[in-house]
Amino acid sequence: MKRAKNLYSYYMIFPALIIYSVFFVIPAITGFYYSFTDWRLDRLELSFIGWDNFRKIFSDKTLILALQNTAIFAIVTVVGKNVIGLLLAVGLNMRLRTKNLLRAIFYSPSILSILVISILFTPMLRTEGTINNLLEAIGLSSLSQAWLTNPTIVIWTIAIVSIWQSAGFQMAIYLAGLQSISQEYYEAAKIDGASSWRSFFKITLPLLLPAININLMLTLIGGLKVFSEVYVMTGGGPGNASQVVGTIILRSFGEGNWGLGTAVNTLLFVVVTIIAIPLLIFMRRKEVTE
Repeated sequence: MKRAKNLYSYYMIFPALIIYSVFFVIPAITGFYYSFTDWRLDRLELSFIGWDNFRKIFSDKTLILALQNTAIFAIVTVVGKNVIGLLLAVGLNMRLRTKNLLRAIFYSPSILSILVISILFTPMLRTEGTINNLLEAIGLSSLSQAWLTNPTIVIWTIAIVSIWQSAGFQMAIYLAGLQSISQEYYEAAKIDGASSWRSFFKITLPLLLPAININLMLTLIGGLKVFSEVYVMTGGGPGNASQVVGTIILRSFGEGNWGLGTAVNTLLFVVVTIIAIPLLIFMRRKEVTE
């Protein structure tokens, strides 16, 4: 009976574990194997080719550009979403009469699909679109840009749209963290003569580490897996200027080069794992020490 009770919790997770294994673990292992083959649409038999697909990734200029764009997008969106989300949360945690309305307004874009947001922003960001017309109307025509056709800024433009769409979600997580902090800490700090800035850095940020940890993980993984907004807004263009890892994977499979596409996907998985797990461990340790 005692042994049966000890195994009871494991029995409960078996169905979920089986489903996870069938739909995630087994396909991942299979994909890892295929990334080392010449798997193509026009071939009936597979041949093991070792690291050839991965060598091609780091020798093809378009693939290297896609890796760079993915890194830029991830860094910009992680910083932007978390900084803006934290500032909004701090502002809306104050005693404002309209704070509930403002929370709803800032959170509402995150409810919409990024596909919908991308479709809405695409005509607005054209050379003759709403954004440039608005800049001209307020006397800032010098800031007008070819937002989606200028190779230099196109990936930054897409990143800003992603930040606008998701910062409200990060705000909600930070707001929940802020509301869990006891006001007694701030009252004690005020009695000791601590300024608002000192209270923020010595009380708020350390106690907000669990929320920061969650948001960093979500935004980092989401940034490295970017696909939908790039595919809808530019399709990887102009030329290949906004190609990211996700669009390269789609293009490789579309061209029938399934082995290369799987290799790119495997590389993305490895990169996400190498970055996310050490960061998660580091942030967890910071939570404990703080």
